[in-house]
Formats: sequence, structure tokens, C-alpha cells
Amino acid sequence: MSSASALTKSVALAAVLGAATAALAADLRIGIIGCDTSHATAFTETLNRPDARNHVPGGKVVAAFKGGSADIPDSITRVDGYAKTLQEKFGVRFYDSIEELVENVDVVLLESVDGRPHLEQVKPVLKAGKTVFIDKPMAGSLRDVLEIFRLAKEAKVPVFSSSALRFAKNTQEVRNGSIGKVTHAETYGPCSLEPHHPDLFWYGIHGVEALFTVMGPGCESVQRGVTQDGKIEVIGLWPGGRKGIYREDPKFRGLARGENGQAAIGSFDGYAPLLVEIMKFFKTGQPPVSAEETIEIFAFMEAADASKARNGEPVKLSEVIRKAQP
Repeated sequence: MSSASALTKSVALAAVLGAATAALAADLRIGIIGCDTSHATAFTETLNRPDARNHVPGGKVVAAFKGGSADIPDSITRVDGYAKTLQEKFGVRFYDSIEELVENVDVVLLESVDGRPHLEQVKPVLKAGKTVFIDKPMAGSLRDVLEIFRLAKEAKVPVFSSSALRFAKNTQEVRNGSIGKVTHAETYGPCSLEPHHPDLFWYGIHGVEALFTVMGPGCESVQRGVTQDGKIEVIGLWPGGRKGIYREDPKFRGLARGENGQAAIGSFDGYAPLLVEIMKFFKTGQPPVSAEETIEIFAFMEAADASKARNGEPVKLSEVIRKAQP
């Protein structure tokens, strides 16, 4: 091979490698489905603006589908305002269908505040093979959660769902072993209700997510009651006498006891820690929360409703999961 030919090939190879490196470093084009939650604008602010407090790099929201649920006031009365902010402040382009949206983005944030339409909204995303984060609640029922994970596995598309409270610093420290194996945990948080969803799905999910972050999966049964001042209290039993309790409270907080002491858990550290994990997920396709753990969280919450209907009797998660199977 002549030196000129070798030089030409070296230059061509360098150009290819340079283009590949640039593609990997380029911002992902992110699409939002559902503009009826403050998460849509808050996430976009954190991702799109380098000067934003706690800016998370790696992707920009460039497209959106408005969505909105007419039978939920917190959805339908806010969707136009949030959509206007996305369009005017951040230059986000709106599409009339999810099918058109997914053709023009790399990854998706499914943000609809109403969990009920999530199953139908995610189907075109999975069909297009686009990695997707589904904001809380993942769906409006455990049955739909199971179906979303089934479809995602069938399509070989990465998907995960989580509350931001999972990634709070104090909660993560305990999950990572700061006090050894957790034997008892209590988390507290607001629990406003929405009549179209099981009670804990709407807002109690935050505290339940923090509880499972430190306790891990394996909960066997749930018993729902009330505190002395009439607030929701849900007690979960894990193998070996381990116990996890969620209680309704105005503030996010909690306490865990383990083999090596106790520590505070359950704080809310803003959305940036969650967005950091979402961007890692978008880049790697590796979900930071397993499908099994998320399924158990929703089984815990549905079991709490079943316990309420049975006047506080304990309900096994295995029963709830079995009933939710297609």
C-alpha cells in the first residue's frame, strides 16, 4: 500500500471516529408526553438551561405532546399554561400525535399527571423503540403496570419509573449500607387523594417509594389503618420480622433502623438527583430501578386499598399481584 493511500485511509478513519465521538457527546433530543404537571416545565428548565440551578447536561427537551385529562381538574386547568411555557420560554415544538412526536426525538419523558392513560400513551413509544422514563404514578392500576413492563420486555425497550424521593441523599446512603441491613423503617409524606386512582397512587407514592428504597423488595403483606390523629397508616411486613411503615404527614421525612444504628431517610432533594439518573438511563439503557421492585411498590399500594376495604385486615401482596395478572 502506498503512503498516500495509507494516509487517505487514516484520514477517513479519523473522520469516522470523530463523527461517532461527536454523536455520543451530542445532546439527546428529548420528547415530553403530557404537559399537565409542573414536572414538564421544571425538568425542561433543569435540562435545557446551562445556567439553571443544578443543571443536568446530556439532553434537551425539543418536542412535546400536550395531553391532559378532562375529568381531573389538576390536569385540565393547567395543561395549557405549562404548554405555553414550554413553547414560549424553551422553544419546544408541539406535535398533534404521539406517533409524530416519537419520530422526531431520541428518548421520551412520559409526564402525564394522570396514570390511567400511560399504558396507551407508551405503546407508540415502545413501537418506535424509544427508551422511556414514566413519571409517577407509572399507571392507574397494578394491572396496567404489569402490562407496560410486559410490552417493554417484548419490544426490548428500556423503561423505568420512580419518584424523585428515591434518589434523595439520605435515603440513598441507607440503601447503600450506611447502617447495615435495615430492620425497621418509617416514612412520612403528604397523601392527597384523587378519586380515579387507588389512594396512595396519587401522592402517597412518594413516601412509599422512599420506604422501598431502604427496605428493598420482598414485602409479604400489608395492613392499612389510621394514626391517632386520623391520618393514613400502612404497615408492611417483610421476611424475618422486618417492618416498613408509611404514614400520611405534611412533610417528607423518615427514619430507618438497621444492624449498625439508625439514620434519617425520606427527604426531598429536588428533581436534579432524579434527572441525573434519568440521563444515565437514557445514555446506557440500564434502569436504576428494577421492574420487580416497581411492581411490588404498586402491589403494596393496591394491597393498602384492599386492606381498607376489608376494615384493616392484612392483605398478601401475592394475592393482589395474582388478581392483577391479565
